[in-house]
Amino acid sequence: MAAAGKAVSPPYSHPGVAGESSLSRVSFLGARLPPEVDAMSKTVRELGKETFRKLLKVTVSALEGRDCRESVKMIAESTNLSDEQLAVLISGMYTLLREALRLPTSSLKEDVFKEDLKELRIPEEFIMDFATVAFGNRRPILEATIQSQANKLPRIEELKWRVDVAISTSSLARALQPSILMQMKLSDGTAHRFEVPLAKFQELRYNVALILKDMNDLEKRSILKIQD
Repeated sequence: MAAAGKAVSPPYSHPGVAGESSLSRVSFLGARLPPEVDAMSKTVRELGKETFRKLLKVTVSALEGRDCRESVKMIAESTNLSDEQLAVLISGMYTLLREALRLPTSSLKEDVFKEDLKELRIPEEFIMDFATVAFGNRRPILEATIQSQANKLPRIEELKWRVDVAISTSSLARALQPSILMQMKLSDGTAHRFEVPLAKFQELRYNVALILKDMNDLEKRSILKIQD
């Protein structure tokens, strides 16, 4: 039976830095460019330097876990950017910096970071500001905050499942259709039980296989290999 799945964007690749072919390295953003970063990179080119730096400051505050609603409101009032444009810019900048901060500096070098941003056609002066955040003095604070936020999410400790087939139901369309019952026990002590239709299970199976393939591809790239 063929697995069902959502359409995905094509792999994001580029020539790489000097001396590296497109087959030897993949962007630090992953094999597929996050859609919020893609949208941000197209909008950020239209910004003035002052507005960009205000947005970058808000993004850094958000990465540090601070409430930025008032700052965003002030930017909206002082510029001609719509709420939608602000959301696109801030979410894209946040994702870009978060992904860079998740990788150790031994794996993601500053020149590689800048080259990847050039491939997104982000203005040079903005690239320098991004690099200052990602590799500057505040990096340890940002890394610690991101790590603490990640640690708050509960982990799956136990997963049980079984397949049920309804012989007779009030809906003829569901008769003799298998479904998967799943129960998850999390590290915070909570348990969740839910039913997964066959089509959704096939979609889950397809996307898990796709993620595993992407992880395997990334492990083969030189950007993720620790260098002396």
